[in-house]
Amino acid sequence: MISKAWIALALAAGLAVSSSFAAAPSAPSAQRKEPEESADVSQGLPTEVATTHSMSIRGEKISFLARAGAVRLRDAQSGAPRVDVAFVSYERSDVDPQARPIAFVFNGGPGAASAWLGLGGISPWRLSLGSGPLSPSAPPVVLDNAESWLPFVDLVFVDPPGTGYSKFLADTEEARKHFFSSQGDAEALAVVVRKWLATHRRMASPKFLVGESYGGFRAIELAHALRERESVGIEGLVLISPALDFAWLDSSRNLLSLAGRLPSYAAVARGAKQRAELADVEGYASGEFLVDLLKGPRDKEALERLDANVARFTGLDARIVTEEGGRVALKTFLRDRQRASHLVSSAYDGEVTGFDPRPFSRESEWADPVLDALAAPLGAAMTRVTIEKLQWPIGDARYEILNHKVARDWDFGRGGRANAEAVSTLRNELALDARLKVLVAHGLADLVTPYYASKLLIDQLPAFGEATRVRLVTTPGGHMSYIRDDSRRLLRDEARKAIEGK
Repeated sequence: MISKAWIALALAAGLAVSSSFAAAPSAPSAQRKEPEESADVSQGLPTEVATTHSMSIRGEKISFLARAGAVRLRDAQSGAPRVDVAFVSYERSDVDPQARPIAFVFNGGPGAASAWLGLGGISPWRLSLGSGPLSPSAPPVVLDNAESWLPFVDLVFVDPPGTGYSKFLADTEEARKHFFSSQGDAEALAVVVRKWLATHRRMASPKFLVGESYGGFRAIELAHALRERESVGIEGLVLISPALDFAWLDSSRNLLSLAGRLPSYAAVARGAKQRAELADVEGYASGEFLVDLLKGPRDKEALERLDANVARFTGLDARIVTEEGGRVALKTFLRDRQRASHLVSSAYDGEVTGFDPRPFSRESEWADPVLDALAAPLGAAMTRVTIEKLQWPIGDARYEILNHKVARDWDFGRGGRANAEAVSTLRNELALDARLKVLVAHGLADLVTPYYASKLLIDQLPAFGEATRVRLVTTPGGHMSYIRDDSRRLLRDEARKAIEGK
């Protein structure tokens, strides 16, 4: 499921929207900047545009400057332009920018644009969400976001090459190989962050990185690249549904991956809203479950216990669990949980279901009821925000919300995707910088990057002086839990505490 279950970040609640674009409290005023260089501008992205806005967020009037533009990356030897990396930023205009925290925000995939997290949950505007089923044909209505993080941190949303409006200026195989790799990605984005900070005079600001899904992996590697290559220190990481170690997420060779996913199966089966509701299954997953798994399928008594307990926790028919030897595959859970009703579940939020396109076939493939349903309205909404609110003259360019080719072509380095992990880098960065703190947030019903897998990985880190330097929080919902009103509020409050050091 690499091109679906890893190609991005999607969202998890419902979407029933009205058909009009929500009016801003005040009309934006554009302040166009002259190009910094004349060469190659015709083939690159438009010059940065800044607009002013104001809105009321939880009773507080927020005045802010919004920028839409691009950072140009060049070949280190020849100086030839290689790519324009698009960004959108939101900066409060009524505070001292030097003392103001700033967060650079990335989505994952690889191949996902920043609008998933931006318009999904934390920018000043968000896609209007409702209680109805998610739908690709839902109108792209944008509302003021009461749960925006802007009251406590400035936000810069970056679209890596191949996503959003970012544009290759040297469209060669060599260029794509470089940028579509874990190492090249981190190195390139480190330059983007450093150049943005220097250009906008924010080097003195407290700096944070926010990453979702593969964006969490990316944020960790980016923190290392910024420190080592660009002389930029990062004070904190906010990792949302992060992919920390792929061997713990989708490797059939690692029995711990089964333990990591079992509590999320139970969360879906029970409709759990708080982690405390899963204490029994967490205890089982780290105890008797692993003991019986290690005894192997030739131990009949262990296998019988395994089958009975897994069936009880997952709510699956005992026959199905027995057929899989207690080792329930993700696709089995997604299809067989409600197969009698001809429904399939989303890997991004197991509580969200859609119709099975082949309900009477032994095997079936289906578009994800969350990821694939939300891509079109979210991409359209970002187009409207860019043109109508940010007034960036992008012309007829298409916003690449989810680039499947990037995911297919991605180079995870030695050992490939199955062995890619960022925990080693995180361990080293925490050991070196005693000020660095990390917030890890997961939705309980996320079956792509299960919360308990991250919990088990975090538990293997030393305290590094203070155990709370790496903190795990959970919310209702799935991979993009922030599309739910309650989870969006919880995530905002936890992020605020992390960024303000509380």
